[in-house]
Amino acid sequence: MIMPFDLGPGTATLLGFALLGAAFVRGYSGFGFSAIFIAFAALLTNPLPFIPVVFACEIMMTAFQARGIRAHVDWHRVGWLIVGAAIALPFSVSVMLSVGEDTARIAISGVIVLMALLLLSGWTLQRRIGALGHGSVGVLSGMCNSAGIGGLPVAAFLSAQPVQAAGFRATMIVYLTALDLITLPLLWLGGLVTRDTVIAALMAFPILGLGVWLGGRRFLAASPAAFRQSAVLLLLMLSALGLIRAMVT
Repeated sequence: MIMPFDLGPGTATLLGFALLGAAFVRGYSGFGFSAIFIAFAALLTNPLPFIPVVFACEIMMTAFQARGIRAHVDWHRVGWLIVGAAIALPFSVSVMLSVGEDTARIAISGVIVLMALLLLSGWTLQRRIGALGHGSVGVLSGMCNSAGIGGLPVAAFLSAQPVQAAGFRATMIVYLTALDLITLPLLWLGGLVTRDTVIAALMAFPILGLGVWLGGRRFLAASPAAFRQSAVLLLLMLSALGLIRAMVT
């Protein structure tokens, strides 16, 4: 069987296990899938062709989760976050190219590390954040998404607020899906979406379903306090992974 992107059997197998693990994290927390998989792929091969694949996977995973999250989505937050992201996305690729992806990842990941450490101390935002604040975070998220880590600033932002676990997870899932729906056409215009992209996404489908199902079962068994701590630790791990990847490549 011919693998997409000229992958060898060994590399494809390892990426399949990484896909399963990343899908489990997405099923549990609502975010982290793209950051985990792209960081792992970078250790084995050129990760650039996989960016549109993981965005397509994010959209497919939402189809698995839609029924269980619909009632918990904070549509007001999602709306303003998307407005901000939509403003930034057309410019984010050119900015990323001008400063370099590794430089951008170091800057973004460094900020997220500090934010995660602050959140682990128990600090939270006490004042309600309005439309301008959510839109501003959306702009930052849109700028980050060209590097495949657009969900991390939003996850850190929501973690600092008194958001219930089900609402956090559902809002992150819907926001990331909308973000990817906007980003994919831009990647297509840039020539990153190919026949291999479609083949890889179709091959990933059953693995995604299993990972999301297992992660969803874990979420239902978690307490709100445990979920928040897990989300913050995941942020810390992903941002540290981004720093390591940027510095060793």
